[in-house]
Amino acid sequence: MANNKEFRLLSTSGLLGYGFPESSLKAALERNPDVIGVDGGSTDPGPFYLGSGKCLNSDKAMRRDLRLMLNAARQKKVPLVIGSCGGAGGEPHLQQVAKLAREIAREDGLNFKMALIHADQEKSKVGGWVKEGRIRALKNVPVLDSPTVERAARIVGMMGAEPFMRALDDGAEVVLAGRASDAASWAGCAMHAGMPAAPSWYAGKMLECGTATAIPKGHDCLMTIVRSDHIELEPSNPARRCTPFSVATHGLHENASALVHEEPGGILDATDCEFTAVTDRATRVSRMVWRKQPYSIKLEGAELVGYRAITICGTRDPILISQIDSYLATFRDDVQMRAAAFGVSPEKYQLMLHVYGKDGVMGAAEPVKQISSHELGILVEVVATNQEDANAVLAIARVVLPKIDFVGRLCKSGNMAFPFSPSDIGMGETYKFSVFHVLETEDPYGMFPIEYEKVH
Repeated sequence: MANNKEFRLLSTSGLLGYGFPESSLKAALERNPDVIGVDGGSTDPGPFYLGSGKCLNSDKAMRRDLRLMLNAARQKKVPLVIGSCGGAGGEPHLQQVAKLAREIAREDGLNFKMALIHADQEKSKVGGWVKEGRIRALKNVPVLDSPTVERAARIVGMMGAEPFMRALDDGAEVVLAGRASDAASWAGCAMHAGMPAAPSWYAGKMLECGTATAIPKGHDCLMTIVRSDHIELEPSNPARRCTPFSVATHGLHENASALVHEEPGGILDATDCEFTAVTDRATRVSRMVWRKQPYSIKLEGAELVGYRAITICGTRDPILISQIDSYLATFRDDVQMRAAAFGVSPEKYQLMLHVYGKDGVMGAAEPVKQISSHELGILVEVVATNQEDANAVLAIARVVLPKIDFVGRLCKSGNMAFPFSPSDIGMGETYKFSVFHVLETEDPYGMFPIEYEKVH
């Protein structure tokens, strides 16, 4: 049971649907958590999921995790809390996870009060904030304008801890939220129980990725105890350990600084944090500081940019590899000529090449310029204004790529190996993040309406 001296938070994994050992959950339940939860999403997988409304993980994977967590939470009579449902935390993602929760309740005979916290933002309101000058761009992001807002397929706000606290205040036993700061759900639960902001937010930072704070890393259950001036972390799986080093380095996760983390309503300052081994598997963190700041909400929006098709092939021809740059330049020119001949002019598509073994990961930023690999993998990507054009350009590119001549060529047939048949893969819609901005606001609740229902 929660008391005014400590609050126990259990994170089951890095993301809903990533999985965790059932034995780890059972072990954690023996330590009587005050809340069970998991982060539900991230921008890490890119803009497609926000723009399309599709969930990052499969229903099968999410259902498995959610069933175990729901039954555990009802057994222990503690809240189940999930932020950024479905991957991107948009309305379709939230509704899909809520649907799974209702189905599991019906199948397993569970009853609970459920809160849905919505994060979608009306484009008309966002446009109004732009005109009022209340939105600022993040680093290396263009100033937001009204046309960009209108082109967005979906815009969400990233909520802080307060909506979670309100839902718990109103008696919610299961809280499912749209897009939220990864740490906010945990911080909200702990602060709702009366714990100070500094250790509550730091606990959230540690819990958001499950046992990414432990060694060996993996998707597993992490128990974190919040007290007035410190937190203690320990994995429930005896095969994992939270050490001072593994915990401290997690502060760098998705942050430019390991010491200063900006959250809605404040700054979590870890500059003077101390990391102390409590046992060989548990670590204590103390001396974190929470500094209040004017409240702000990050906005995330995705815009449709076209339709994608790809093919994958590889070569181990040493003569070709020695002149790969000139070879691919000739290839580009040939594709452009052939595509124009059947009516797809260069302005209608983009042809991109990812050459693995050369610079496929970092592209032009790759510092190692000399090719040392005996083979190269080439991913050919075409993005066009419609899927038909993307498929057509990709198909001719696939034909041309193995056939280009080069100095010293000995192979008179194709010199690329294609692992799949069919080799052309239509990918469908592709998106980009077009809204990555911050709204200045004094209201942490208004953008995130809460809907309650009794689930039987």
